[in-house]
Amino acid sequence: MFTGIIEEIGSIASMEQKEETMDVTIEASVILEDVKEGDSISINGVCLTVTTFTDTTASFEVMPETFRATNFKDLKAGSRVNLERALAAGGRFGGHIVSGHIDGVGKIVSKTPEANAVYYEIELPQDLSRYFIHKGSIAVDGTSLTVFGVKGDTVLISLIPHTMEHTVLGNKEQGDEVNIECDMIGKYIAHFIERQGSAEGVSEAFLKENGYV
Repeated sequence: MFTGIIEEIGSIASMEQKEETMDVTIEASVILEDVKEGDSISINGVCLTVTTFTDTTASFEVMPETFRATNFKDLKAGSRVNLERALAAGGRFGGHIVSGHIDGVGKIVSKTPEANAVYYEIELPQDLSRYFIHKGSIAVDGTSLTVFGVKGDTVLISLIPHTMEHTVLGNKEQGDEVNIECDMIGKYIAHFIERQGSAEGVSEAFLKENGYV
């Protein structure tokens, strides 16, 4: 499990693509301080397992499902990536619950500065927009952010200068694709309502009436 608080920006040292699989090596420093084989590392929000490592690099294997469901296919040697180690037991929980399992790829449709913030409007795959609410949580390229608006199949997020500087989102532009992870609690609620909620007398209207959604 992760929190969406990015620890450092690393870079892709090498990437070997084999049809819909990849062997990826990253260069980093902070996340390698206590790395072990088999550790989970989030790369742009994607949970991957360390297969080998050195003092300055870590390598991973990317399976077809990850290749198809993320923006990894757009990465290349030299690409900058968000990095976060899995949350240690007893660690400070600064973001929100992030699993590292990407739900889909969104596209930045606008980027608008306002005072000290920059607003990003992100177009989502059609089947994901229902999971987001105003002031809810979203992970974009692994970064924990707050949803400030939901309209149709788009969400609005706002980045402060610190986030712009310390994550790869600061260099993203209109048209760029980003990995999206929906709020896990929202997904569970939606699943409950659709699969068993109405049979037990719990409906979406009931949850809204009682302040749950």
